[in-house]
Amino acid sequence: MRITILANRDLPSNFALNMLLGMLDGHELTLFLSDKVGKSNQKPALLKQLESFELSLLLRILDPLDSLFPGRNHLLLSFEDLALQHGCAGETLNTINSGSGLQRFESSQPDLVVSLRYGVILKDPVISIPRFGVINLHSGILPDYKGVMATFRAMLNEEKLIGTTLHYINDASIDQGPVIGTTQLSVDTKKSYLWHVLQLYPKGVSLIASTIDSIERKGKVDARVEARVDARVQTAEGHYYTFPTEDELQSFESLGHKLFDGDEIMELVDEYFENAS
Repeated sequence: MRITILANRDLPSNFALNMLLGMLDGHELTLFLSDKVGKSNQKPALLKQLESFELSLLLRILDPLDSLFPGRNHLLLSFEDLALQHGCAGETLNTINSGSGLQRFESSQPDLVVSLRYGVILKDPVISIPRFGVINLHSGILPDYKGVMATFRAMLNEEKLIGTTLHYINDASIDQGPVIGTTQLSVDTKKSYLWHVLQLYPKGVSLIASTIDSIERKGKVDARVEARVDARVQTAEGHYYTFPTEDELQSFESLGHKLFDGDEIMELVDEYFENAS
């Protein structure tokens, strides 16, 4: 099956793709990346610090590891190395809905599209192309936590559980569409927001892989039509969240939470990729 994966050029996407692509051996893959989600110049200073931290870790992935972490194996592959290893084109594509960007997407001739933190809202010209539709892994439990940084919002609301939702994208509305399945993770108040986001993806990408296997086994069945019958259809309930304000970020810290912690992130990477070469 030809699968086009849409992801964002950030640390959680890289972490997830290092897991997911190895689960999709035997499929013909194409990888397109967006540069960002939202407008960075409008974000509070604390969110810019989070972005800078993620970027610094991505740069560590790209640089020779011996100079940065002596004695440590190269546990994560860069986006480019992932694309090379799995024989797929890996390039930046921010204008996917029209013009040359749409033509480039069309040239991948996808049977299925998998969206994972992609920073561009998909519109009908893109959605109508893959015969098995577009599935999106949202890092929040729908319909309660739509929008960006759903994990942050759940932790701010002192939820005991966070999770991911795999759902179909049937139109340009955000975080709507029939739900395929969800995963859950207990909140650890001693761990950072970024740790929780990364920790969501082992189960999340496994859900993607099992869904792809199910779609492939159904042969010519149009999965989008089947989803309208079998999958839980979302209602208009829930809440759509934008990026948090400075006050909300301060409230998050006042609860004893932190956005990131470098040591725990490297420990998490070690946990999942310690056997990688």
